[in-house]
Amino acid sequence: MGDPKGFMKIGRKTAGYRPVCERVKDYKYVNIMRSGEESGEQAARCMDCGTPFCHWACPVGNYIPEWNDLIFEGCRDKAFELLDATNNLPEMTGRICPAPCEYSCVLGINDDPVTIRENELDAIEYAFEKGIIKPKPPGQRTGKKVAVVGSGPAGLSCAQQLNRAGHSVTVFEKDDKPGGLLRYGIPDFKLEKRIVERRLDLLRQEGIDFRTSVKVGRDYRSGDLLDDFDAVCLAIGSRTPRDLDIEGRALEGIHFAMDYLTQSNKRVSGEGPDEKESIDAAGKKVVVIGGGDTGSDCVGTANRQGASCVVQIEVMPRPEECRTDAYPWPSYPLILKTSSSHEEGSEREWSVLTKKFIGSGGKLTALECVRVEFEKTEGACPVMKEVPGSGFRLEADMALLAIGFVHPEHGGLVSDLGLELDERGNVKTDDSFRTSRDKVFSAGDMRRGQSLVVWAISEGRKAAYNIDRFLMGESALPSM
Repeated sequence: MGDPKGFMKIGRKTAGYRPVCERVKDYKYVNIMRSGEESGEQAARCMDCGTPFCHWACPVGNYIPEWNDLIFEGCRDKAFELLDATNNLPEMTGRICPAPCEYSCVLGINDDPVTIRENELDAIEYAFEKGIIKPKPPGQRTGKKVAVVGSGPAGLSCAQQLNRAGHSVTVFEKDDKPGGLLRYGIPDFKLEKRIVERRLDLLRQEGIDFRTSVKVGRDYRSGDLLDDFDAVCLAIGSRTPRDLDIEGRALEGIHFAMDYLTQSNKRVSGEGPDEKESIDAAGKKVVVIGGGDTGSDCVGTANRQGASCVVQIEVMPRPEECRTDAYPWPSYPLILKTSSSHEEGSEREWSVLTKKFIGSGGKLTALECVRVEFEKTEGACPVMKEVPGSGFRLEADMALLAIGFVHPEHGGLVSDLGLELDERGNVKTDDSFRTSRDKVFSAGDMRRGQSLVVWAISEGRKAAYNIDRFLMGESALPSM
């Protein structure tokens, strides 16, 4: 530990964002990349705790105090080595992870936590800049072939781990390019696609074969997976969106958030959307239904497309700005989060229930809404009740449904293989990530439900360990 009093002398300082007037005109990364000197200073705030709860909160078990100390000492190459040992995609988590580790930082008990995510990003970007990261194909192959279906963070992490173990890995992706939601679901202003391509290039050089525009169950028989490969890992995510089945849902101008974001990402990358209906917010009054990260991404995208106004509504009450007794340290708290997109211009409303879509000539013109409150009852969950006389209308030319996902797609691959589902509609596995079908494993949102990118990485790594052990009888891969 370089400076045992660093946390007492230095306050938390984040790099911040580019000016709003500048960033809303493009889709470039909104954050400012800070210098190595600034990262070293912030890393000095890490206290090298006897019991580092940041480890407890991080699904991939990052060696956080250790690489913070190395960054402080100026040994960023060594810091990268520790980071690379537990995280297959640190350049992604350093940009888009909500950093549960920071909410469990011991310093956060009575001060602002360490800037763990930005320090992580500094280490990985330094490694890329200095050419420290190089493709590492395995020294020899095992002769075993593994198929990974889905190229999101779970699939990519699983594929890289299995490839490191010496297996021949083929990744199937239904979209034109690999990356899953990293490519098509997250706007470039949070994750530029050159970052995704940079990682994919490394994986290709390490020997992983990517087969794109192939939907297993349609373009490639599901049964052939079992014939052609020694093991299969399914990591197709949780892509069935939660709908809002209310009056007026069929009106023109109502879209699922992910359809909207996917089209926008394709335009930005020059692919061009291939859908018949173009979803564009230019000049429109936009209402985003749903207060989470996907809703925030819709807000930022709509502002960049030139929406005349953007309103984001959420049925749950406005969260507190600080921790409450309901979310004590070191738990991940439900608190108010204001993203870079919110700062760029939008209205936000809480405790609002959408009752009806209103239209004219088959097109959306407004939302009929009502205020709600949640009454607590002893021994039961709070009950939502409408506030009498609180009804109102929101004018809208476009409504975007950002209210989450319910489960993976059940048709095609899942039904073809006859996979057993759990009570939530996710693919059911045992503790070793094995599904009800022999040789078939599953990882990520498809197995655990909609979750964080860092959980997807963790799932992919654990699945790879279990697949390797299934194939070889034992595994030298890390089990987390």
